[in-house]
Amino acid sequence: MAVNLSTPNPADLRPVPGVRLGVAEAGIRKANRRDLTLIELAPGSRVAGVFTRNRFCAAPVQVCREHLAVGDIRALVINTGIANAGTGEPGLAAARGTCAATARLLGIAADQVLPFSTGVILEPLPVERLVAGLPRAQADLRADGWFAAAHAIMTTDTLAKAVSRTVEVDGRTVTITGMSKGAGMIKPNMATMLGFVACDAVVSQDLLGALVREAADLSFNSITVDGDTSTNDSFILIATGQAGNAEITAAAGAAWAALREAVIDVAVRLAQAIVRDGEGATKFMSIAVEGGTDRDECRKVGYAVAHSPLVKTAFFASDPNLGRILAAIGYAGIDDLDVSRLRVWLGNPDESVLVAEHGGRAASYVEEAGARIMAHSELTVRIDLARGSAAATVWTCDFSYDYVKINADYRS
Repeated sequence: MAVNLSTPNPADLRPVPGVRLGVAEAGIRKANRRDLTLIELAPGSRVAGVFTRNRFCAAPVQVCREHLAVGDIRALVINTGIANAGTGEPGLAAARGTCAATARLLGIAADQVLPFSTGVILEPLPVERLVAGLPRAQADLRADGWFAAAHAIMTTDTLAKAVSRTVEVDGRTVTITGMSKGAGMIKPNMATMLGFVACDAVVSQDLLGALVREAADLSFNSITVDGDTSTNDSFILIATGQAGNAEITAAAGAAWAALREAVIDVAVRLAQAIVRDGEGATKFMSIAVEGGTDRDECRKVGYAVAHSPLVKTAFFASDPNLGRILAAIGYAGIDDLDVSRLRVWLGNPDESVLVAEHGGRAASYVEEAGARIMAHSELTVRIDLARGSAAATVWTCDFSYDYVKINADYRS
């Protein structure tokens, strides 16, 4: 069961002018489930993206990179069930065939289409089923299709993930709506996770590219479920330009600040939803690291703690075996870390206690307090490295019995 996460209310998902979404049952891997999503963009829309750094990146990721380099993207196609990764040249042909079929349907060029796949790796994509389903997805295109699309891109997710907000930019109301999917094989490094955020702001292509990278860094690149970087991770940011604001061309001023804050907020909420819906998750954990020499150092420590199976299983059991946290900090790779200056707190929404200081257990700490705090579903591990002023937060979840069951039976 997801941790303090519920299915989005369709009425809360605002249409983004210039974006239409449609879904269909194409039978990509299983019958009788929505597994194909088509997103149509208005002419003049600008699109930027970041992708997995896994060297075994999927065929659609490779094609997306090629097409984004050309620009003028008019459509996105997303299938679930089969990842089209580890499929060699036939996989590339399938991804390109998807783009060609979509282009014929919409009357655009093949390099104006971005393909996305998620699901089982090392299996061929049944592109003929996908292509056969495209007319049904086209017939379903509508501005208020975000709720259906958020469901159609799911794999092992238990809940759809989507969010909207509006913001005033240059005297105009800008709408931002996004959706994501992911529950396992989650440790993006760009960023199996997919994220799509659209807005109707007028913003230059260069700034859009900078914003998608920053938003990914502060959201999807700050989460982990199991430490596995997928072959298909993709995060796409779209700006349709329909809001009519003066074009934002510089990373300065009130208009840019408002748009930047809103996009990052949507991305963070979508990324946290992935962790809350982590496979078998019962607890949502924030690893907040401060006092580092730079943000990368803080994130390195945060990920060491968040990745540790020993830490994650202890949290699942509500067992305050907190020496596991110290061990993870110690092997994070900071060779000159002075552990005598380091401090660690454990907290939940109700209280926080100092666990470690001066190189060992804090004199004030009692295990009963740790057990009481760990009984909650929302937990924070706060770590002060006492080396500088940088900070970073990584979000993760616990490891339960169900994580093993879900992944043991994934292809069944």
